[in-house]
Amino acid sequence: MSAPPAAPPDRHPRSSAMRRWLLDGLTARGAQYSGPHAKPRPENEGKPWWRVMCLTGVDYFSTLGYQPAVAVVAAGVISPIATLVLVVVTLAGALPIYRRVARESPHGEGSVAMLERLLSYWWAKLLVLVLLGFAVTDFLITITLSTADATAHIVENPLVGGALHGWEVPLTCALVVLLGVVFLMGFAEAVGIAVVVVGVFLALNLVVVAGALYRIATEPVRIADWGEALTTQHGNPVIIVAIALVVFPKLALGLSGFETGVAVMPLVRGAPGDTHRDPAGRIAGARKLLTTAALIMSVFLVTSSFATTLLIPLDQFGPTGQANGRALAYLAHEQFGAVLGTVYDLSTITILWFAGASAMAGLLNLVPRYLPRYGMAPNWARAVRPMVLVFTACAIVITIVFDASVDAQSGAYATGVLVLITSAAISVTLSARKKGQRAATVGFGGIAVVFVYTTVANMIERPEGLRIGLLFVAAIFVVSFASRALRSTELRVSEVHLDKTARRIVREAHEKDPDAAIRLVANEPDRRDRREYEDKELEERYDHHIPSGDVIVFVEITVDDPSNFEDDLHVLGEERHGYRVLRARSATVPNAIAALLLHLRDVTGHVPHVYFEWDEGSPATNIARYLLFGVGEVAPVTREVLREAEPDRTRRPAVHVG
Repeated sequence: MSAPPAAPPDRHPRSSAMRRWLLDGLTARGAQYSGPHAKPRPENEGKPWWRVMCLTGVDYFSTLGYQPAVAVVAAGVISPIATLVLVVVTLAGALPIYRRVARESPHGEGSVAMLERLLSYWWAKLLVLVLLGFAVTDFLITITLSTADATAHIVENPLVGGALHGWEVPLTCALVVLLGVVFLMGFAEAVGIAVVVVGVFLALNLVVVAGALYRIATEPVRIADWGEALTTQHGNPVIIVAIALVVFPKLALGLSGFETGVAVMPLVRGAPGDTHRDPAGRIAGARKLLTTAALIMSVFLVTSSFATTLLIPLDQFGPTGQANGRALAYLAHEQFGAVLGTVYDLSTITILWFAGASAMAGLLNLVPRYLPRYGMAPNWARAVRPMVLVFTACAIVITIVFDASVDAQSGAYATGVLVLITSAAISVTLSARKKGQRAATVGFGGIAVVFVYTTVANMIERPEGLRIGLLFVAAIFVVSFASRALRSTELRVSEVHLDKTARRIVREAHEKDPDAAIRLVANEPDRRDRREYEDKELEERYDHHIPSGDVIVFVEITVDDPSNFEDDLHVLGEERHGYRVLRARSATVPNAIAALLLHLRDVTGHVPHVYFEWDEGSPATNIARYLLFGVGEVAPVTREVLREAEPDRTRRPAVHVG
């Protein structure tokens, strides 16, 4: 006997190896994972809340690297008062909102998932896509703004001596590429690293701020000069407070980190009695995390703003000033010399760059959590490395467009942060209203109004953030709906379950003639009376020449939520007016019928047949009806779903149309 012919050699072995490397770790159910390389874990496992706080603090606390400078640029000598307004909003607004989000979304889904649950059908999906667009804006600008500020700390370091001036864009792009390389190689457990990075950074900030406050205390003339500048430039205290409220939206960068704090909840160690449905210990730990982080940040925001405003000349905050984007670093060098100042710079550069890593992890968590579940992402979007390449490329483009400027990107960053916080405020307000909690509804509603005003004001004042956000929203819409259309003929049913009556109907139909295939007649239920089934049986037997002795089983699929993409199919059996009927609810009719046919083939061992009648209407209209409402030209779509699901024509269920 001759040997079988050898398989043809791979003409592109390198490209095949590259493809396997890129798609390594492709996950089928991205929504079950809490991060790009994380796996589901028991509720009582994880890290202590304070260690996880350092992971989210990499993003939250790192804003101290540029927030004091941004505040002075936005508010001038009013910066400390405007920052105090920010702290009040943080502690009285954002913190209560996210403590409730943590309680109602304890598995890292966040406020986006809360809104998704409160709405339904396509409206929920469309809202999620819009919020994802702004969330992508938030995380991507976190990467580009943080790395741009890290570059500013490198360029302005006295030891560098101005040698790198003019190289801000290439340096920032290099840091972004380095971040992408880290994720391409694999992002290991980050909590331990984050504890060290955050601990060192906060300790150095404490030293710098304490030294600055000591200088102010020993030089009371600075306070007097600041007070005189306030009254000279802005008049009475009422006007000062009014201006602080007006410029508050520009300081919204200091609110970043809350959504990240909820996203990392699955890493928080729960109590021994925690369950998936009631992880009380994890919720308590997450709320401690949010509260402690907010208190620490509030103290540093107020003290650093006060110190930088009183001690740094205003001209140093300009585009060419040495305090631009690095106010505390300026004070560190001025107070403690080049050595400790450089140590502070290195610590700031590290945490800012690591904040980009936290943001990249957030991006890689968003895509598999939502878009693949909606059928709105290509299959490769469930793999980490292709998405790292996409997000890295986007970050490089943004860096080039904004010329690696911290000030120019702050508006876009604030827009992303504020949209997410506003969505959280609205979601908890709607949740409280749904549960009949009047006091909570009024309280959260008032906070929501504040954040709506802040978001709108920020968009009006700095429209570039809105433009970038809408650009990402448009891109997500285009990619999502194109992917949904391309993937619409997938089987889209994970499992088929037949109830007791349905199993009996199938068994009896098969036992009557074990050598014959089961014949299903697709029926669109209307009155469901005897006349409907009689007429349908006569029509199908006549059109398709079905022998009178062959058993016919009617199949009726009712569209439930056409915006869903994949789910289990639960089939109910029913004897109605002497006719056998299999009923189910699904997002689409053709995919459900195809899944049922394949299941019956596997159960009976025979290829089943299904019979349709042609639908009226234009093909284009029917395609649109199928994509949006799960109906339309059912017969040809069912056949196409079967063709993709079963390549072997001898095992493929037969589709008849008359």
